[in-house]
Amino acid sequence: MRHNRALGLLFSNMHDDALPELTGVRAMGSVPFGGRYRLIDFALSNMVNAGVSKVGIITKSNYQSLMDHIGSGKAWDLSRKTEGLYFLPPFGSGEEQYDGRISSLAGVMTFLRNSKEEFVILSDCHFVGNIDYRRLIDAHVESGADITVACCEGELPKNLFSPVVDTADDGRITDMIITDHSSGSVTYGLGLYVLSRQLLMQFVDMAVSRNQHSFEWDVLQRHVADRRLYAYIVPEYTMVISSLESYVSANFALLNADVREKLFVPNRPIYTKVRDCSPALYGMHADVSGSLIADGCKIEGEVVDSIVFRNVHVSRGAQVRNCILMQGSMIGSNSKIDYVVTDKYVCVRDGRELKGCADYPVTIRKNSMV
Repeated sequence: MRHNRALGLLFSNMHDDALPELTGVRAMGSVPFGGRYRLIDFALSNMVNAGVSKVGIITKSNYQSLMDHIGSGKAWDLSRKTEGLYFLPPFGSGEEQYDGRISSLAGVMTFLRNSKEEFVILSDCHFVGNIDYRRLIDAHVESGADITVACCEGELPKNLFSPVVDTADDGRITDMIITDHSSGSVTYGLGLYVLSRQLLMQFVDMAVSRNQHSFEWDVLQRHVADRRLYAYIVPEYTMVISSLESYVSANFALLNADVREKLFVPNRPIYTKVRDCSPALYGMHADVSGSLIADGCKIEGEVVDSIVFRNVHVSRGAQVRNCILMQGSMIGSNSKIDYVVTDKYVCVRDGRELKGCADYPVTIRKNSMV
């Protein structure tokens, strides 16, 4: 059954600064992940699985790759005559209009005013998780909250500038700080919120009139005392992408069968753009272990503990260890690479040797030749 009481808004460019190595040519939401997905696939699929049939994707810059991936939204059943998927590109010419979440929302106020849904789900695209948004919406309604903040418990991810909250026994937020460093286990926000559409428009109008731009500082933190803010602790397995190190770690986590089982739940599938390719081809001298190999690949060398996207060619004699090879990459014969992230269509020529480490992987830009 469709959850027609809620509409979704996805911020595709939020947190671009956290992953500059890969967001120079694309939005954070379109960063490739796990051999076949993009980061936006998880948040968008979560909304669709909760029955949300109207989703707006707020873009700022470098969104051509995102539009190519999402298309009409057919893969997510959002290509429809009424409602469905909406791309919401920048309105106006001033870059200053998009220096915060409030500014981005101010640019799509017409979309909000013309919508009829009661609630709005605001979501960033920097986390990987199969979250039951239906339970999130139900928890928001049952608690009588003005704003529900989806949170995780644990150590605050490195470089993540996020609300850290204290809560009462009933889940109501009693205090909030906005920080990018904290010691020990804390309750921190995921950049995922639920509130009424009318209240959101009221907050945006008020913040714009005061020249305020931050939803976290100027809305959440300002109204902790006089509004009902509740924390919803996400029970599902979730990984936050806040740096290149965490991006690599999240990809490698997929090599664990238990993690894949938690992320890819049969009754809540993660949808993505379908690309029909031939099965991966393994040569006579191929040696593959502990890796995920996408379709369309040609593997003639050694691949160990790596994530290999579609249409990658690993030549005979090449050694690939602890690497993420994105679509169309070519690894020449007798090359040795370790802890290397190649963006799309990278060519590593014969006999090259590249070596990074777990906390400082080597990254190679899109269309580069080494």
